[in-house]
Amino acid sequence: MSSFDAVVVGSGPNGLAAAVELTNAGLRALVVEGASAIGGGTRSEELTLPGFVHDVCSAMHPLGIASPFFRENGIAGWIQPDIPATHPLPGGRVVALRRSLDETAAGLGADQQRYRRVIGGLVDRADDLAQAVLGPLSVIPQYPVTLARFGLPGLAPASVMSSGLRGEEAKALLAGLAAHAIAPFTAPFTGAVAQMFAVAAHAWGWPLVEGGSQRIADQMAAIIVGGGGVIETGRLVASIDELPPARIALLDVMPPAALRIGGSHIDPVARKRLRRWSNGPGVFKVDWALDGPIPWSDDASGRSGTVHVGGTYEEIASSESSVHQGHHPDRPFVIVTQQSLFDPSRAPAGRQTGWGYCHVPAGSQVDMTDAIERQIERFAPGFRDRILARHTMGPAAYESHNPNYVAGDIAGGSFSLRRTLQFGTSKPYRIGEGLYLCSSATPPGAGVHGMSGYHAARAALAGVVGPPSQP
Repeated sequence: MSSFDAVVVGSGPNGLAAAVELTNAGLRALVVEGASAIGGGTRSEELTLPGFVHDVCSAMHPLGIASPFFRENGIAGWIQPDIPATHPLPGGRVVALRRSLDETAAGLGADQQRYRRVIGGLVDRADDLAQAVLGPLSVIPQYPVTLARFGLPGLAPASVMSSGLRGEEAKALLAGLAAHAIAPFTAPFTGAVAQMFAVAAHAWGWPLVEGGSQRIADQMAAIIVGGGGVIETGRLVASIDELPPARIALLDVMPPAALRIGGSHIDPVARKRLRRWSNGPGVFKVDWALDGPIPWSDDASGRSGTVHVGGTYEEIASSESSVHQGHHPDRPFVIVTQQSLFDPSRAPAGRQTGWGYCHVPAGSQVDMTDAIERQIERFAPGFRDRILARHTMGPAAYESHNPNYVAGDIAGGSFSLRRTLQFGTSKPYRIGEGLYLCSSATPPGAGVHGMSGYHAARAALAGVVGPPSQP
């Protein structure tokens, strides 16, 4: 007989969060991971040169510090950059998304009052907003007034929201924030993504984790093991029939893998829903070991944790649309992060790390290194002269590193209204008797916040009959 009450397949932030919640409820959990290390999208490694610590995927964590689950479980180690994010514009100009709403608005010229009006009220209800946005989608959502203020304007595509803005600065800021959706700006909800990330900057910041994003996974692992649980790495699961019997099994995998692993244990309705899942675009990422800070032309980006590199709203909208049409833009939108500026443990003394990626068509085999570096050089002349070494990962490398990144998709599936309707049902986690899906393919979706795992674990606990065994 198994000594485990629950088995979790996959040790990404959601799999670990599910195991933590089960542990907190008094259950003994086994976490099984196919890779040699835990963490999934939160792993950190020396990718370039010895002493340079790079976040393999996730880097900055606005939804992490906002996560009710992380806060309740004491996940700590956040470091706040001087400025959450900047957006360079041609001619040495810059738009800064600062912690202060008023200081941010002051840089938006003719659009400052509109920014205060749209974002300010949401910042005042930020904790309610986090509970609502990071909650499970249901027929009757939590905090209906807050969601109405957020969701109704946010239903509009970013392209519609931009039409109400007068200045280039506000439009550029909107573009950089909306591009995190990895969707064309004409898609519904892209405006909501932009609003959420703006609110997060003012309410919680866009922090990094001291020592690397890996520390998030390590802290959750300590809770699991401290509660009598076990974590196994290097064990690839082909079927849940290989696992020790347990009353609960949770899968931190994408739907195609869930179908393979769950097999006949998945009920017909869930099987139909899982088969409709589709991946979104991929990413191409470059990590750099640098002999000094990136030499930005503007006076703010050198103090920013995240830099949105892409130019004007029109340029970024064109770039993102091109990706979704299957093309590789000459001037891609690039998200750059600068962890070592604020965390000296990331690089040897006098050196720096750089982290940057762009969106590409799913499964792309095109090397985007030159396009990414040319785009950064455009706003930081002399950048390439500071490169000591680089490490690149395209869609195939990302999927090899983490099978959840199907065709290089780091977001848990395509960003669309169809996905919301398919996977945002009142019971999106249960896929069979005692079997649950807890990956970012389920609500609330992409991001390092652990909430998909938490909600799946709560759903599983609600279905458990009888007292848990003792560790």
